[in-house]
Amino acid sequence: MATGRTHRPATRSRGIPEATVARLPLYLRALTALSERSVPTVSSEELAAAAGVNSAKLRKDFSYLGSYGTRGVGYDVEYLVYQISRELGLTQDWPVVIVGIGNLGAALANYGGFASRGFRVAALIDADPAMAGKPVAGIPVQHTDELEKIIDENGVSIGVIATPAGAAQPVCDRLVAAGVTSILNFAPTVLTVPDGVDVRKVDLSIELQILAFHEQRKAGEEAEAKASAAAAPPERENNDKGPDGDVPAVMPA
Repeated sequence: MATGRTHRPATRSRGIPEATVARLPLYLRALTALSERSVPTVSSEELAAAAGVNSAKLRKDFSYLGSYGTRGVGYDVEYLVYQISRELGLTQDWPVVIVGIGNLGAALANYGGFASRGFRVAALIDADPAMAGKPVAGIPVQHTDELEKIIDENGVSIGVIATPAGAAQPVCDRLVAAGVTSILNFAPTVLTVPDGVDVRKVDLSIELQILAFHEQRKAGEEAEAKASAAAAPPERENNDKGPDGDVPAVMPA
């Protein structure tokens, strides 16, 4: 099986926009769920709703893949799964190293979704000598002294950093120097990398802060609505009612 070091996805050379690339995993997740339920075809509207995008955007995204569906039938689910997986490079074997096996690193190592999506955890690495040899998710942890050797022997091109903030940049520098060209960064810091190296940052605290902002705004809007309702003058009672109710009596000329 091909490895990640020698075969890279062709998305950029084929001119697929980055925004489309970012949505492909969303489509793949929705399609995989349909495939698991043995659904043979899906309409653009149904798939767009499952992926959380509008159907026009989905059809435009799929046009970059050369997939247009069949009018009145929709898209073939299994073929789209294959198409998107191939475009994302998931039909290959991508060996990954995880550096920093604390609580978060251990949780990532135990994540069962890597293997089913084309990623193989080749090694777990930590700077703590006491961790060396300790199995996590069935993989023995290795010391950071072995980092470059591990990357070379396993043909690793993707590294995951789950270290404390202060250690992240030195680890990043070593990964890049050893040939890693894609990094997923969970450390709460911004990494500096040379051209040709891709970094994706996952910061859980930032996401929580954004959610806190929205919660605060919703609470403020609720408080304003209640204050406005309390301050509104009471409606005047209309006493000019006719003998038959709400319609005023018409006086004879």
